[in-house]
Amino acid sequence: MKSIKTLLLNIVFIGAALSMVNCDNKTAPVIDGELKKWHRITLNFEGPETDELSEVNPFLDYRLDVTFTNGNQTYVIPGFFAADGRAAESSATKGNIWQVRFTPNAVGQWSYKSSFKKGNEVAVADDIADAESAGFMDGQTGTFTIAASDKSGRDNRAKGRLQYIGQSYLQFEESKNYFIKLGVDAPENLLGYADFDAATNALDFLKEWQPHAQDFTTDAEPFVWKGNKGKNLLGAINYLAAEELNVFSFLTFNVDGDDRNIFPYLLKKPIAEYETYASNKKNLEAWENFFHKTRLDVSKLDQWERIFEYAETLGMFLHFKTNETETDHLMDKGVFGTEGKLYYRELIARFGHHLSMNWNLGEENDQPTEEVLKVANYIKKLDAYRNHLIMHTFPNKDDRYNDFIGDQSPLTGASLQLSDPEFKDVNPRVLKWREKSNASGRKWALSVDEPGKANIALLPDDEDPEHNLARGNALWGTLLAGGFGVEWYFGYASPNSDLTCEDFRSRDLFWDQNKHALHFFENHIPFWVMEPANELIAADSGYCFAKKGETYTIYLSMEKETTTLDLGTSGDEFSIAWYDPRNGGDLQEGSVQHIKAEGSVAVGYPPSDKNKDWVILVKKKY
Repeated sequence: MKSIKTLLLNIVFIGAALSMVNCDNKTAPVIDGELKKWHRITLNFEGPETDELSEVNPFLDYRLDVTFTNGNQTYVIPGFFAADGRAAESSATKGNIWQVRFTPNAVGQWSYKSSFKKGNEVAVADDIADAESAGFMDGQTGTFTIAASDKSGRDNRAKGRLQYIGQSYLQFEESKNYFIKLGVDAPENLLGYADFDAATNALDFLKEWQPHAQDFTTDAEPFVWKGNKGKNLLGAINYLAAEELNVFSFLTFNVDGDDRNIFPYLLKKPIAEYETYASNKKNLEAWENFFHKTRLDVSKLDQWERIFEYAETLGMFLHFKTNETETDHLMDKGVFGTEGKLYYRELIARFGHHLSMNWNLGEENDQPTEEVLKVANYIKKLDAYRNHLIMHTFPNKDDRYNDFIGDQSPLTGASLQLSDPEFKDVNPRVLKWREKSNASGRKWALSVDEPGKANIALLPDDEDPEHNLARGNALWGTLLAGGFGVEWYFGYASPNSDLTCEDFRSRDLFWDQNKHALHFFENHIPFWVMEPANELIAADSGYCFAKKGETYTIYLSMEKETTTLDLGTSGDEFSIAWYDPRNGGDLQEGSVQHIKAEGSVAVGYPPSDKNKDWVILVKKKY
C-alpha cells in the first residue's frame, strides 16, 4: 500500500501539471510543489535515459538551464540530472528525469524556456551559444501561475528571500524585516549521518543523532525517506528551532579533511576499503584515488535536500561551508577548473533556491587571492538568487580580507574566526572589518562564526553552566559591534565537540541566553540603523550601540555596576530601562529612570545583582 505521503505527492504532481500551460508541442514538465510565491517548485522534464556512471557523463556532458520570466524579472536557473525523480526514496542511479528547482518571488503568470545542450564538459562551459542541442526539452516553453503564499510565522516562505542589500544586515524581501542570526557552527560534520545513502564511518565519526530522536515531531513526517530514515537529524533541527536558534552550518565536502565522511560524489571503490584508507590520518590521497570526481550521488543529494527543506519551514538559515582548509586545494589541484566548477554548479542547482542561506567559499580558507576570486565570480554569475557570499579565514590571517572588500570582489561579507579563550577579541575584530568595509564604499554583512580558542571555544553546560564570557564578550560583543550574528563553535577537545557532537542539548542553558539577546534586538531597538559607539561610555565598562540622539544600547560588563553615557548637549530627555541578558524577561527600572542630554551623564544602577552584567536601553522621550 502506498504511503499517505506518496499519495499526497501524486496529487500535487497531477494538480500542478494541470495548472501548467505548454506553448509548444512537447510534453509539459510535471511540477512538484505548490504554485505559490516563495515556495519551491520543481520542474521535472523527461530527458535522455542515462545513469550516474554513463559513458556520456550526465552531470558534465549535458547542461539544462531554464529561464523564468515575470514582467521585467528574469532568472536563469541551472538544472540537474535527477535519475528517476524520486531518488531519495528509491536510491535510483539511473532514469530520464531532469529537474530544475525554482522559488518564484512574485504572484501572477510566469513563463519559462528551457535550454538543454550536450557536448564535452558543456555543463561548465563559459559560452554555450554554439553548443549542440540535446533534443528533448531543448527550446521548450510554457507558462504557469503563482498564487500568494499561505505561510506565516517563522516559516521562511512567510518572510521571503533573505537578501544582501548593501548594508550591514540582511533583509527579508517579503516582510522587510532585518535578520539577526544566532545558532550553531558545530558540528561541522553534521551531514556525516548514517541515514544518508552510501554513508561512511572513517575515523569513527559517523553520526546517528540518537539523542534527538525525542525531538522528532509529526510536522517532519513529510521529510523522512524510506519509511523512517532521517528522523533523528530532523529532530535535531527541530530542537534548535524550538530553542529559537535560527542557523546551523555544515561542510558539504571534507575528503582528506578532519572528518572525511561528507562528500556528494560516488566512490570508485567499496565503502569498507575507503573507510580503512581514510581512517589513517596520514593518508591524504583519497580524492585522487577513491572518487569519481565528476559523478554525483543523486540519491544522497536528494536526501540532503529533505533536511534543508524541513529547515526552511522552521525559519532556519543554511550556512553552506563548501570547503575547509584541508580540501580547498584538492579539486583541479588547487587551480579552479572543471572539477570545482561542476561542484559549485551542482550545489547551486540543487540547493541555491533556499530562501535563507549563504555560500561560504571555505572554512579557514588560505587559497591565493586569484583563485578565491575565480570561485566567487563563478558563483555570482551562476547563482541567479544572489545569495549572501562570504569567506572564512584563520584568525591571525584576517588581513587578507583587504584584498576582497569594496569592488575588488563579489563577496558580501565575512565569516570571522577568533582565537581568544575569553572571547575578548570579538568586539574589536568585528569593529575592524565593519569600519574597513564601510570605508570601501560597500558595507559587508559580518558574522562571527567561530569565536573562542580552537580547543575549547563554547564549553558544554556541565563545564560552564553560566557561560558568562561567551555571553558578554562574544554574543553581546558581536551584536553591539554591528555584526549580524554569531554561530557557536564547540572546540575540538570539548565533550560533544566540533566533530563528535550529536547532542545539541549539551549547551542547552546557553541557548536561552541567545534567545534573550534575539528578543531584545527584535523587540526593543531599530538595530539596522544603529552604529557601534563604544566611545560614548566610560572606558572598559562594556559596549555601546547607538542611533545618536534617539536610541542607545549599552552592555554593562560583569562587576562594573554602572557607567556614564555621552548624550550630547541638546537638553533632550531620555528614559532608561534595564534588561537582564542572563534571564531575559521584561524591561526593568533601575535607580534612575530619566536623564537629560547634558554631556556625559550617569545612568544609575541596575534593579538588582549589581555585580552581574546588564543591558541598558536609553531612548529619547517624545
